[in-house]
Amino acid sequence: MSQDPVDRAKALLDEGRIEEALALTTPLAEHPEPSHRALAVQSTALKALGRREEALVFDTRATSRYPSSGVAWHNLAATLGDLGHGAQAVAAMEHGFRLGLDGALSWGVMARAKSAVGDLDGAENAYREALRRAPNRVETAAEYANLVWMRRGDLAEAEMILDRCAHAGGLPAPLLLTKARFLEAAGQAEKGAALLAMAADRMPDEVALLMAAGQAALELGRLDDAERLAARAEARLPDQPGVLSQAVIVHLARGRADLALAKARRGLELDPGNQSLWGWAASAARALGDPLYRELYDYDAMVGAYEISAPAGWADLPSYLADLAAALNRLHIYDTHPSSQSLRHGSQTTYRLTGSDNPAIQAFFKAIDAPIREHIARLGAGTDPLRSRSTGNYRIEGAWSVRLKPSGFHKDHFHPEGWLSSAFYVETPDSALDSAEKQGWIRFGQPPFVTDPPQPADHFIRPKPGRLVLFPSYMWHGTVPFTTDERRMTIAFDAVPA
Repeated sequence: MSQDPVDRAKALLDEGRIEEALALTTPLAEHPEPSHRALAVQSTALKALGRREEALVFDTRATSRYPSSGVAWHNLAATLGDLGHGAQAVAAMEHGFRLGLDGALSWGVMARAKSAVGDLDGAENAYREALRRAPNRVETAAEYANLVWMRRGDLAEAEMILDRCAHAGGLPAPLLLTKARFLEAAGQAEKGAALLAMAADRMPDEVALLMAAGQAALELGRLDDAERLAARAEARLPDQPGVLSQAVIVHLARGRADLALAKARRGLELDPGNQSLWGWAASAARALGDPLYRELYDYDAMVGAYEISAPAGWADLPSYLADLAAALNRLHIYDTHPSSQSLRHGSQTTYRLTGSDNPAIQAFFKAIDAPIREHIARLGAGTDPLRSRSTGNYRIEGAWSVRLKPSGFHKDHFHPEGWLSSAFYVETPDSALDSAEKQGWIRFGQPPFVTDPPQPADHFIRPKPGRLVLFPSYMWHGTVPFTTDERRMTIAFDAVPA
């Protein structure tokens, strides 16, 4: 007997064969009388490809065709939340509850939706309800702990949530990884590294723990420990791109740039689109004087600074930026930085700004369209990992705002899911920008870990309100910390080929 096509599509999704799954479900979901399962799997496949707006069409159709299905309303709420439509997600989930939904996953969707609309008390209550139904669900506990941490900066409270999950049978490795991230975010890097080292010794087959422990050792300058942990990880998963990336980092820290570049090239043969490996390959090439570095870090051709025009409806750019700043400030409801992001000493919005119904925020995405298209056209065609992906078109994959406090900064990082990344300046610390140290400037080229020889930033751009900086997502970039009593607020987004 042949397998049901929806079941086959679900199996393909489980195997990561998303395009094949979509080819099976599309004719079923577009049928005049589609089944609920076909619509649901179609939406799942589209979301796995980042095509959330298209997925929303099928989730909406499911609620229209099967209005008494709580699952359909759950799926709609989840997709609305993914798109940043918080109020609509809350309404859809409330409808699902009225139809009888009461599971942990539905309460998790509600928690995220409540967070998106700024109802943090409601979000915390929803997370508690989710964990009451599934107390060992690590993902929910980690989200709840992160909300508590960002809202109150209370490390002990965040740890308590994770510990309760552990006592309920939550998987130990992801819980320990999460706890270590909180310790690092709270300025207790030594304690976090010790926790990871202990966990790696007790669970030697958990490669994620080996890698995290190795990174913690690198950040603390413990190169012998980092090398030992990287070797253990590579012995277990010799062809895993993340493991190979870790080996590259250790080789660079030890002054073995030739081995680092060879390892990076091997990883890129296995995973040609891996942004981390491209970033580290560039660093290895820089250490060797290899021309690959300037091919990947051609600042003149690949990095651009653009001044946006005042959107329609605003008399001038300053008045628009004032309204945009006011709208963003209302979204910056957290006290401290997320536990797993690059910023320190500041706050970050947690839901897609593309879903906002605020006129100033909506106008932003119209104002940046022309500069993005100009930048893509300027890049042209080529065989490098940036130009080879260009289709001449784009879509925004994620968009968020960061507000840095005095002494705030972004650790040097790259964006693994992007193609073009960005920084748009809404407010800038003007006194700091004039300093000899270039405080508050965006910098490029400096890796996040120690290298031998050192690789300081070799390109800087001065922020300016209304300025949009675009660059390849694989490029190392960060912010020079600033010490003046000022704030810096930005919007960042990733764009991918469309």
